[in-house]
Amino acid sequence: MFHHSRRRLAYWFTISMGGILALFALTLYYIQLREKIRIVDQALYMQSKYVTSKTQYQLQQETWQIEIRDISLQGMKALPLGMEVELAYIRWYDRQGNLLELIGKNTTKQFDAVSKYQTLNPSRSCQSSDRDELVRQLTLPVYYNQVAIGYLQIANSLCSIQKDLAKTQLFLALGVPLTLGLTGLVGWFLGGVAMKPTQKAYEQLQRFTADASHELRAPISAILSNAQVGLLSPADDSNQPRQRLENIVTITKSTSSLISNLLFLARHEGRLNPDDLEAIDLHDLLQSLSSEFQTLATEKNLNFVSDLSPSTVVFKGDRELLQQALKNLINNAYKYTPAGGKVGLTLAIKSRQGIISIEDNGIGIPPDDLPRIFDRFYRVDIARSRETGGFGLGLAIAKQIIQAHNGQITVESSLDKGTKFQIFLPIV
Repeated sequence: MFHHSRRRLAYWFTISMGGILALFALTLYYIQLREKIRIVDQALYMQSKYVTSKTQYQLQQETWQIEIRDISLQGMKALPLGMEVELAYIRWYDRQGNLLELIGKNTTKQFDAVSKYQTLNPSRSCQSSDRDELVRQLTLPVYYNQVAIGYLQIANSLCSIQKDLAKTQLFLALGVPLTLGLTGLVGWFLGGVAMKPTQKAYEQLQRFTADASHELRAPISAILSNAQVGLLSPADDSNQPRQRLENIVTITKSTSSLISNLLFLARHEGRLNPDDLEAIDLHDLLQSLSSEFQTLATEKNLNFVSDLSPSTVVFKGDRELLQQALKNLINNAYKYTPAGGKVGLTLAIKSRQGIISIEDNGIGIPPDDLPRIFDRFYRVDIARSRETGGFGLGLAIAKQIIQAHNGQITVESSLDKGTKFQIFLPIV
C-alpha cells in the first residue's frame, strides 16, 4: 500500500514539475526567438533607411528610374549601433508591382504590396546545413515629394538565428528529459520521506490495535469464565456465585481503567489549545502531591523525600493533566521499589525551564528495554506488571501529556540501582 502511494506521489510530482519545466522551456525558447526577430527587424529598418539614402529616383517618360550608388549585399553588413545583418536581397518595385531593380537573387513568385515584416522560405538551404533557409523580409513604400512612387523590399537571412535556435532546441531536447528523470528520482525520494510519518503512524496504529485487542480479550474471557462457573454452581451454594461476582467486579474495574486510558490517549493527541491553558505554580502542585504520596509511602514502607527549593515556578498548562502525568510516574516508582527503598521528588530551574525529577533506588530497567518503555502496552516484566495491575500505558500517557505541554521527558536507569525520570517544562 505504501509503495503504491509512494509511486503515485512520485508520479504526480514528476508530472507537475515536468509540466512546469516544459512550460518554462517553451517560454524561454519563445522569448529568445522573439528577441532575435526584434533585433533583425530593427536592423532591417535601419538598412532600409540606409538604402533609401543611397538611392536616387528620376522620372523619365512618366516612368521612375532608379540610380543606385555604392550599394551591395557584402558592403551592407556593417551597421550603426553595432548591429549586423546577412542581407539576402534588395528589390525595388514600381507602383504596379513591377520589378525595377534587384540586388541578390529573385526568389519571389508574386509581389505583395502590403507594408509589413514577413518570414519567408525561399526554398534554399543554409550553407553547410541541410536546414531550409528562412529570410525576414521588410516591404516599405517609397515616397518622392510626398508621392508614393514604388516599393522597397529588403530581406535578411535567418541562417545564423536558425543555427542558434537549433543549439537551443538540442539543449532543451537533452536537458528537459534529463531533468525530468532527475525530478522523478527526487520525487521518489521525497515520496519516501513524506510517507515515513504515515507509515510509522500506520504501524503504531496496527500495533496499538493488536495490543488493545489482546489486553481486552483477557478480561472479557475472565468475566465470561467467572459468570459461567457461577451459573453452574449448586443452587444451595451461595458463596461461590458471590466470589465469582466479586471477581467480575474487580476485572470490570480494571477493564474500565484500561478503556479510560485508551480514550485518554486518543483524545489528547497533539499540542493543547493555548486558550485552555492556565498559569500553574509547579511548587504548589508538587507540594500537594508530596503530601499525598507521603502518606502512601508510609503504608508501603518506603522513604519518600521531596526537595522543592524554588518557592515559585510559574508554568502555563492543564493542571489536571500534568498532575496525572506526575502521579503515573510516582506510582510507577512506588511499584518497582522494594520495601525500605527510597523515592525522591525534586524541582529545579535551569535555562528558563522547570525541571521535575522523580528518582528511586528500585529494581531499575534493563538497557535493552529503555528505548521502548514509553511505547503503549510495552512492559519490561509482563508477569510482574500483571501482578501490579499495569497495562503498560502509564508511561505512554505521561509522555503524551508532557509533549502536549511542549515539554520533554527523559529516563536514566541501571539494573538493581534505580531509575530517574526528568521532566523539562517551559516556564513563564
